[in-house]
This record gives sequence, C-alpha cells and structure tokens, in this order.
Amino acid sequence: MSLDLDLDQFNDHLNGTNIGVDDVDSQDVDMGLNMRNNGPNQAEKRAHHNALERKRRDHIKGSFSDLRDVIPSLKGEKASRAHVLKAATDFIRNMKTKNQQHQKSIEELKRHNASIELQTRLLERVKETGQYTRHINNHHEHEQRIKIESELNGIQITRNLLTNENNPSIIPHT
Repeated sequence: MSLDLDLDQFNDHLNGTNIGVDDVDSQDVDMGLNMRNNGPNQAEKRAHHNALERKRRDHIKGSFSDLRDVIPSLKGEKASRAHVLKAATDFIRNMKTKNQQHQKSIEELKRHNASIELQTRLLERVKETGQYTRHINNHHEHEQRIKIESELNGIQITRNLLTNENNPSIIPHT
C-alpha cells in the first residue's frame, strides 16, 4: 500500500507531473536524474531496496518491543533501545546468578538425600538382622555390669575400712 503510493509518486516525478516546488529537494532531483539515465529497472530496484530496508527496520523495532515486554522492570514502559539493552543485560546477569545459586542448592539437597537414603538402608539392614536389638541389649547389659562392678567396689572399700578399724595393726593403703 505505502509502497504503491511511493512508486506512484516516484513515477510522477519521473514524468514531471504533479511536482510542486515544496516537493523537490536536491536528493529527489539527483535520484530522478539517475533514474532517467538508468531507466525504470533502476527505479524498481531502488523501491525494492527501500521496502526491504523498511521491513528490516520494522523487524528490529518489533524485536526491541518484544524484548522490552519480557523484562519485568520495563514491562509497559517506553524506553530507548539503549535502555532496553542495558536492562536486558542486567536481567540476564541476575537470572544467571540466581540459576547458579539454585544449582548449588540442588547439589546440596542431592548430597543430603543420598546421605539419608544410606542411613535408611543401613537401619533397615540392622533391623532385618536383629543387630539393633542385640546392640541395645548389649549396651544395657554393659551399663548394668558397670553399675554392679561399681557397687561391688563400694562394698569392698567399705569392708576394707571396717576391717582396718577392727584390726589396728593393719595399715591402710594410701
């Protein structure tokens, strides 16, 4: 549509019709002279090139708009292209840092889970073999033995003291 209008205006310039004094500048005159010398083929190439360039610029503009809309700090704001690029760079750096922190947390949780799984397997194995109850029983028996031995030691000491009191000729060991 716009391209057709530009071509029509260009053809009018070539034919010398519909040219006002305000419409002419030095570039238009130079381009018009070049087009007359090179024929209509050159005009079509130029128009095609202009259309492609306009499409490229529109694509870049749209891409910057899309980029601006995915950056949370710029959503819905107007921003220059330089500002969009800076904000995008900051956003990406921030996301990379968070991603690295999350990866570290994941690795720590994996190690912790592996440790818990190992402990669970060991406890299940001990439970299956009955070693756990034997260990507990052995522990209780050991504590009771120590208690009995200490009581026997106390009795022995008391007996020795009583024996020494009744027999003054025996000298106590110090």
